[in-house]
Amino acid sequence: MIRRTIREWESLPYGDGAQQIPASLADKLAAVAAGSSLAGRGGGGVLEHGRHALRARGVVGVLAVQGCTLEILPKIEILADTPAAQTTDQQNAAIRRRLIHMLAVALDLKIDTGLITELEFQRETLLEILIRIFCEKLADAVRQGMPRRYLQHEDDLAALRGTLNTTRQFTRHAVNPSQLACRFDILSEDITLNRVMKVAVGQLSRLSRSPANQRRLRELSFVYAEITDVPVSALRWDDVVIDRTNRRWQELFGMARLFLQNRYQSTTGGAGQGTALLFEMNALFEEYIGRLLMRAVAGTGTSVSLQGGRLYCLAAQDSQRGLFQTKPDILIRCAGIVTHVIDTKWKRLSARIDDPKQGVAQADIYQMMAYSQLYGAARLTLLYPHHAGLGDVEAIHARHQISGSDVILETASIDVSDSRNMLDRLRLLLAGGAFVTGTTE
Repeated sequence: MIRRTIREWESLPYGDGAQQIPASLADKLAAVAAGSSLAGRGGGGVLEHGRHALRARGVVGVLAVQGCTLEILPKIEILADTPAAQTTDQQNAAIRRRLIHMLAVALDLKIDTGLITELEFQRETLLEILIRIFCEKLADAVRQGMPRRYLQHEDDLAALRGTLNTTRQFTRHAVNPSQLACRFDILSEDITLNRVMKVAVGQLSRLSRSPANQRRLRELSFVYAEITDVPVSALRWDDVVIDRTNRRWQELFGMARLFLQNRYQSTTGGAGQGTALLFEMNALFEEYIGRLLMRAVAGTGTSVSLQGGRLYCLAAQDSQRGLFQTKPDILIRCAGIVTHVIDTKWKRLSARIDDPKQGVAQADIYQMMAYSQLYGAARLTLLYPHHAGLGDVEAIHARHQISGSDVILETASIDVSDSRNMLDRLRLLLAGGAFVTGTTE
């Protein structure tokens, strides 16, 4: 089994060289990537299939085909507490840990990585680590008892149980009163929540290449042997209700959705070619920052909404029908009034002194000006991930006044490689402050 790890926008050479993967495997990886919903119209949104190399784009995760696994990690610079001599494996391990943290926040999951050793973070792929966490949590939950629910059941019995189904009794058993058409409830484990878990276990058994994870999944499959096996497309997700009786299953249900149908990912293969677990970093970064901001302002009277607003730029004169709907990434409201619009950008902010625009796209500026006009916000922020080229200070790097108005448009960065004091750092960002990265609790 060939295993390779690259980062966003890096290339994986293929061919007959010693460090290259065979061209046949590269073709299979590219085919699986092109089948993903994140691949875009041209099919190259995940991997660019060049003549001599596969080049990753802004999508991370794992692509697996027979004989080869390709892991794509985000281009996160590990700035805090990073020894200069840190190896590539150690850097990749730190990035996997940070990516799992971002997924946990974005998807509102309580993923505990405490059971995973640093060696396992270096040795295993993102997918195998997530599978390990899921298996550990599921095994612990099953030991405490599988969730059950009363389900309505009908049967013909010699003695009455529950209530009598009079319609069935006086039609089918009109001449045979020894049988009673009964309708009654049974406390059953064969419910949708358990069916979701069984499907997830089966799916992960096909995805995992780790012997240890395969063993864990086989043990779990025995537990769910009596649960009805249904295809992913037939799962009734809306039928699952998380309440006080099954609260401990909330995170497991969220992780199952992550593996089976989450909006960030695609698990498509096409004709059995392979599988994929993929996440678009633009969407993940936006959700991660947005949810942290919600926590940061909780209880202050300030509210945060993600992909809200949805006002239209234009209205047709004849019908007043709205055209060109806007969906700002993050809206900050005080007393119900939009005061601040934040647009997250998963790209590098330039630090060149000869580039006053800092590499900011002109279309992004036009978009922010439209938000200001529509939502009346006096402050606009383009928020980027911090990197070493911007220095040790994650902060507001530039402020500009929009011509003819008092509206301020600023560019800022946040260090996603360091989760310490993240809520305080975001509060300081909202207040317009600056600080040094790597601060302690």
